[in-house]
Amino acid sequence: MTDIDRLLSGVDTVVPEQEFRDRLADGKPLRVKLGMDPTAPEVTLGWAVVLRKLRHFQEQGHKAVLIVGDFTAQVGDPSGKSETRTRLTAEEVRGYAERVLDGFKKVLIWDDDDLLEVRYNSEWLSTLDMGDVLELTSKMTLAQMLERDDFSKRFDANRPISMMEFMYPLLQGMDSVATDADIELGGSDQLWNNLVGRELMGRYGKRPQMVLTVPLLVGTDGANKMSQSLGNYIGVEDEPADMFGKIMSIPDEAMEQYFRLATDLSAAEVDSIMAGLADGSSHPGDTKRRLGRDIVELYHPAGSAAEAEAAFDRVFKDKETPEEVAEFVLPDGDPVWLPGALKEAGLVSSSSEGKRLVSQGAVKISGDPVVGEELERSSLLGSVVQVGKRRFVRFVG
Repeated sequence: MTDIDRLLSGVDTVVPEQEFRDRLADGKPLRVKLGMDPTAPEVTLGWAVVLRKLRHFQEQGHKAVLIVGDFTAQVGDPSGKSETRTRLTAEEVRGYAERVLDGFKKVLIWDDDDLLEVRYNSEWLSTLDMGDVLELTSKMTLAQMLERDDFSKRFDANRPISMMEFMYPLLQGMDSVATDADIELGGSDQLWNNLVGRELMGRYGKRPQMVLTVPLLVGTDGANKMSQSLGNYIGVEDEPADMFGKIMSIPDEAMEQYFRLATDLSAAEVDSIMAGLADGSSHPGDTKRRLGRDIVELYHPAGSAAEAEAAFDRVFKDKETPEEVAEFVLPDGDPVWLPGALKEAGLVSSSSEGKRLVSQGAVKISGDPVVGEELERSSLLGSVVQVGKRRFVRFVG
């Protein structure tokens, strides 16, 4: 695979493509910008799709300009939203920003100043005065804003659009102006925002950035975009066994997208894998195991994938308990109300969820479904309780 083929692998849009090819052929390192708003605590495989593309540029000697959107995260990106987002506080954003940096480090080439520049957009956006803001708003018209699909749909449906939401793409565009981006990366839902940045750079007298977007990775449910709010995500910092197990849970029809977007396999290699599935020469279960191993190996040390697969087999194939099980000290009292104990142990999000899972037979002790919500304390002490397929805890006194 040629250098340019690697950069274009898994890409859905390049604007303008000929300029992109010409400037790569020049051999001059480009400033490749990617903005990430810290609106959630983890870096998911969905985020990693565009982060890995940024790494591909680094591997070819280009400089990654990673923008941590600590200012824009408080505004809220309206992309794909049918209503105004709830604003995050500055404190919430700071907390998320501290946590996601560790995830970014697992994907990008981090300790090389020639290949990475990390900036926080509060550096320039928080210093704008009213004159600067009015100047910025003069660069775009309301008609241009309503060309955006989600804005136009909400306008036609008489649903509210705040003035702050109109500001978001302008503020994101100012990131490109401030950092002299040669090219901006983003998910396919960011194309319109990125093109605004391209136009703003021209209006501020700078060479307009090129734009490259990648598809959005579907979540483990196989139906919706991977999202922490939906709970259908896989984190790049997930433990190997958990990561492998989540990958094994995705629908078979989602495998092709995961191979193309979440691994470093070439398009030709993925084509060969999919051909094997189509003609029956490859088994879907074996293919998904390969997918799990390939992804685990991207984010964990050598040998982790084999250990994760073995741990998966102990639980799901051999019906054994994992080698390492978290322990939880049972609260005082006898009998023990199990739904509440499961919530306190972190195995369920609420006591009501615990009650529901007990009634469905999804809570087991030593492989046998629990009958009833109240159990004698002595019957729980030292026992391993399993909730669903992958959640375990050992109750201790």
